[in-house]
Amino acid sequence: MTREEFDILCREDVRAEIERNIDRDPLQIALDRRVPFAREVATQVKYLQRAKTKLPSLYAARAIIPPRAFEQSSSEQTAASKHIEGESLLDLTCGLGVDVAAFARRFKRVVTLERDEVLADVVRENFRRQGIDNVEVITTSAEDYVASAHEHFDWVFADPDRRTASGRRVVRLEDCSPNILALMPDLWRIGYNVAMKLSPLFDVDEALRLFENCSVEVVSLCGECKEVMVYIDGRPSQIAAEVLGRGRYVISREKAERACEMPEIFMGYEYKYLIIPDVALQKARLTMHALAPCADVWSNNSFGFARQMPADVLGRVEEIDRIGLFSPKDFKSKMKGLGVDIMLRDFPMDIDTLRKRCSLRCGADCRVALTRVRGKDYVIYLKNKA
Repeated sequence: MTREEFDILCREDVRAEIERNIDRDPLQIALDRRVPFAREVATQVKYLQRAKTKLPSLYAARAIIPPRAFEQSSSEQTAASKHIEGESLLDLTCGLGVDVAAFARRFKRVVTLERDEVLADVVRENFRRQGIDNVEVITTSAEDYVASAHEHFDWVFADPDRRTASGRRVVRLEDCSPNILALMPDLWRIGYNVAMKLSPLFDVDEALRLFENCSVEVVSLCGECKEVMVYIDGRPSQIAAEVLGRGRYVISREKAERACEMPEIFMGYEYKYLIIPDVALQKARLTMHALAPCADVWSNNSFGFARQMPADVLGRVEEIDRIGLFSPKDFKSKMKGLGVDIMLRDFPMDIDTLRKRCSLRCGADCRVALTRVRGKDYVIYLKNKA
């Protein structure tokens, strides 16, 4: 967003036009010659409409939403899930300020850094519209601020920018901005505890390797991994999977690293229910530990097989019709003419290859899951939902 665009969006007459057109099709607004500053109004209406679910507080406040900052921001639901609180917090990477707004409800004082002068002014204006008055937005880089800071904070938080100047996505911490690994010695000088939000693609084992005695939490929402959180706060190391709106599973790092016992034999005829573990459990490699009390599991990337209906599991439960050994020829014959809904876990073929090899078409006539257990491939036929 340019300075000129920001100034236009702060005008009272433009704010009134945004409110007047808030429910219209943005394309129609952009082509409507009666609307002053139609392009700017249309863009804001478009992103406010998208924010209604993801960022309801910003929508309610009719905040200013720069498109790029919106695409890179957390949802308010994931922002609220972070397990930190105290007197003071330093946020190294403000962005649109969604995480900062959540922290403002848990800390008496928050300092947040934003290098982009226009975006910093956007955030200040948005906080004003939301009635948030305990956040100081400083226009500077994390590197410059940390190098000269003398104040101590209860927590330092960072969500490094995972795009290069050219827009290329990166995952390695060394390639993100700021480089948290390089800043760590100075962070310990000014902060008692450190929390980091990493890419949902970041490997949990790599986080545990990079940061001694840290805790790692994988956060998912609606079946999609949203972020990997790292907490370094002096407490015993833990690994957790948090499924927003569903629950949380957490165990000590020591227990998580112990191998789980696997059943010797796959007794397919005994199983009545299939558990599809949530992606947070899979990403955190906690599936076997989490499902062990109610199901047989052979891999952290596989399904759980239960004899009785499980309760309160972090995943989806499907009723099994029957289980059989997988043969491409037989499977193709049985599925001929049917639309097939397929799930795969620990299977030697991807879905596209399987569909091509067995001449399967998409549909919901038959629902199946395929997996490999102890070197043998199985197909699980699921009962259709009423």
